[in-house]
Amino acid sequence: MDFWATVLVLFRRWYVTFPVFVLVLAGAAGVYVMFPKTFVCSSSLVLTVPRGGGSLPADPKFPNPVTNPLVNVDSGLGLSASILIQGLSTGDVAQQVGVTPGGRTTYKISNGTTNPELMITLPFVVISAEAPTAREAHDVVARLGRIAQDKLVEQQRALGAPRATYLRAFEVVPPTTPEEKTGSRLRAACVALAMGLFLSMAAAFAVESGARSRRARSGAAKPQPSLNGSAYPAGARTESAPLLRR
Repeated sequence: MDFWATVLVLFRRWYVTFPVFVLVLAGAAGVYVMFPKTFVCSSSLVLTVPRGGGSLPADPKFPNPVTNPLVNVDSGLGLSASILIQGLSTGDVAQQVGVTPGGRTTYKISNGTTNPELMITLPFVVISAEAPTAREAHDVVARLGRIAQDKLVEQQRALGAPRATYLRAFEVVPPTTPEEKTGSRLRAACVALAMGLFLSMAAAFAVESGARSRRARSGAAKPQPSLNGSAYPAGARTESAPLLRR
């Protein structure tokens, strides 16, 4: 069946397609409204070296020069950020921020890129969280930021680094205002609309097929006249009467 024949069937069976299409629109709107909302919040940290550098002077009389921490870039910052990211991605940290396995609240820690080759070269720690409410998403990101500060200190203390050389996590972007993630709701509504449209077409063609079948049966059941003018059912066998002899 070509395109115009399909359109003709849909218009001929408008009393089926139109109500189904209205129900489809109502169902898609209901899916969009009732689909669970998800809010997204994020923040960014950057690791910096102290103003005096990452090492203590050999002679206290000649201290290290004071440098701007944002300019004093060391190659170990990327590796330290990678270690910190691994430490924040454990199940213990998830329990501390109230994230349970299989729940709707999730978080992700990265260095802002998906390229594995840049994992140990960028000194950034990007925190993002998704939750069913805006307040929960913001709280998860804020708690992770505090835990990141404490864990960075713990890692350096465990390595025995001098206190004066501790790296610091500077909050470049504080927790952002949570925004609703509408992509999932739109996809669900579009899927419901597409399925409804297919259902509308299927209903129209089902009615059309039923009407054709009824017409075919009624045409086959009509009686057919015989040669002598009498009406006999189609396919009935008749015998001619014997001729009378005088």
